[in-house]
Amino acid sequence: MILKKNDIIELEITDVNNLGAGVGRTDDGIVVFVNGAVTGDVVEAKIIKVTSSFLVGRLENIVTRSSHRANGDGLRSEVCKAPNSCGGCIYRNIKYEHELCLKRDYVKNAFRKAGLPEVVVSDTAHTNRVTGYRNKAQYPVREVAGRVRAGFFATKTHDLIPCESCLLQPAIFGEIVSFITDFAEKNRIKAYDEITGKGILRHIYLRVAEKTGQIMVCLVINADKLDIAAVFAKQVMEHFPAVTSVMLNVNKKNTNVILGDRFICIGGKDHIVDELCGLKFKISAESFYQVNRDGAELLYGLAKYRAALCGKETVADLYCGAGTIGLSMADRAARIVGVEIVDEAVECAKENARLNCVENAHFFCGDVSDTRGLLASAKDELGDFCPDVVLIDPPRKGTTRELVDYLDSLGVPKIVYVSCNPDTLARDCAWFAAAGYEIGEVSPVDMFPGTGHVESVVSLTRGGADYNI
Repeated sequence: MILKKNDIIELEITDVNNLGAGVGRTDDGIVVFVNGAVTGDVVEAKIIKVTSSFLVGRLENIVTRSSHRANGDGLRSEVCKAPNSCGGCIYRNIKYEHELCLKRDYVKNAFRKAGLPEVVVSDTAHTNRVTGYRNKAQYPVREVAGRVRAGFFATKTHDLIPCESCLLQPAIFGEIVSFITDFAEKNRIKAYDEITGKGILRHIYLRVAEKTGQIMVCLVINADKLDIAAVFAKQVMEHFPAVTSVMLNVNKKNTNVILGDRFICIGGKDHIVDELCGLKFKISAESFYQVNRDGAELLYGLAKYRAALCGKETVADLYCGAGTIGLSMADRAARIVGVEIVDEAVECAKENARLNCVENAHFFCGDVSDTRGLLASAKDELGDFCPDVVLIDPPRKGTTRELVDYLDSLGVPKIVYVSCNPDTLARDCAWFAAAGYEIGEVSPVDMFPGTGHVESVVSLTRGGADYNI
């Protein structure tokens, strides 16, 4: 039977992908993706898109309800005020225990596709905290029906969904956003219009240090200054005593990039301080910091366990950022050598080492893609050395074949790989396996409940099996 647009079919859902779409097959074996459908559902779906290799359906009716469908647990026990078009919580219809299984399956399938089906993937580790875990939020601001409103963009659009609160973020974020939009209206601060390029207030950017409770408020503005900046800073700090840092960010470019290059402190300090893995970290507006603090402690703890340090090792922390993961291992290593391409992050890592009186951690600017010069600055200062353990925590695109070959040429005995993308992790592990490294058990970590993202940790040791990749 040839299906066409607007046809309605009954479909058994056998899986959910990492974009949140239920997956089923027609009698002819054609794959159909249905948003909002859950593994085990039998649904009626209206065909809204036809391609040569798959169909897309819109959920019309649930004929048989799956046992995996959410029925009031965790995130799903509270009422999310955002409509489905928000697209943030793609697993909002699924029980959390099944979400954890889906994330493990995502990692397993990535390794299978990379030609490594025998790799062992453990159950997905988690903190069991599924709401309020995000310590960072960026709200676009627009004019809606003549009012200054903040919220979220609908999936794949720049259409604003006015919504100050989000179950993934602390409740106080919603209160602060409401205060700011009210302040903007009372003081005639126009919302930004990305079509005309006019208006002042583009985004509201918030960060919280969960352990200390300190909050940073940053207004992203389409101007060089805000005339009533001092008034705003005073009022927001008086209304919310937890706010200890008030910043402006200047972004006058016609771009989708949220932040510009210039930050101005207009109240309190230019940073907040949090505690992670028993250490203190200064968090500036521009610095990277894991958005799920409790999840980060779990992730870094697993990485430290996999490193199995005994106090004598030199550990090279590549893609080190502000040094958080390397510093968390400094108490078990002889020396930490961090390398990062961003100068500001290197300086931040050095400051974090000083803040915690860590004297065996050294941080240098270097490009991981430049393997010849990667450790040059470190060796100039520290003398020649070869790392005993290498930590890599690359961006979503993963690492490079050149780096894998370089680490192999050094004879590095152990690599601990922290990944935010199962597909590039599996690809890179295949490269390491081809170089003779044995792939240990992969541990998925749910840092972002409700979403399709999953982090992973794996150790690779020399002398392992040859996977013939």
